[in-house]
Amino acid sequence: MALNKHQVSYVHKNSFETLNELNEETKNVWFVFHGMGYLSRYFLKHFKNLNPKENFIICPQAPSKYYLKDDFKHVGASWLTKEDTTQETENLLSYLDAVYDSIKIPSNINLILFGFSQGVSIAMRWMIFKQINCSKLVLYAGGIPNEINAKQVEFIDAKKTRITFIYGNTDKYLNETRLKFEREKIELLFGENAEIINFEGGHEIRPELLKNLLN
Repeated sequence: MALNKHQVSYVHKNSFETLNELNEETKNVWFVFHGMGYLSRYFLKHFKNLNPKENFIICPQAPSKYYLKDDFKHVGASWLTKEDTTQETENLLSYLDAVYDSIKIPSNINLILFGFSQGVSIAMRWMIFKQINCSKLVLYAGGIPNEINAKQVEFIDAKKTRITFIYGNTDKYLNETRLKFEREKIELLFGENAEIINFEGGHEIRPELLKNLLN
């Protein structure tokens, strides 16, 4: 019996959610990438305490949805798995470009790329693919993809982009070995340009830390 793998192209639609309005009072546009198990509309609740007049938040939706528990009530989503990662990444990048192009972000506004947990890897891949020089890059409780090297981030202007890595000291996904590995990658890619923030807590988003990012 011969088992053969084939590939087709087709049109696919995916949603995304936003919080607040983009207008003349907006100072910051956040592109936020949720972690595994989230839907974008629930992830946006973490940003509700930011000044709504000054902050417009865009939350793309990971395409692979699944039931979180055996009762089949609550739905979550995942960005990527180890299966067909290269092809799925290409699909994701095309989707994120479409989201970005649909918003028409003014050039005088601060652009913040924010990744949480699994969303860190998506934020990094998209930033490099699109060569985005954002105002702030926030890597929160997640890992940088292993394939990313120093040459790929040379386009980042250290004078214009503030890079921050945030993690909780009891995060179950960032043990001592993993944390050491991530710190080494940050040092390799960004040198002294990255700020590292450690807080008392686990795998969670702290609202006060989001506000501090704007200071």
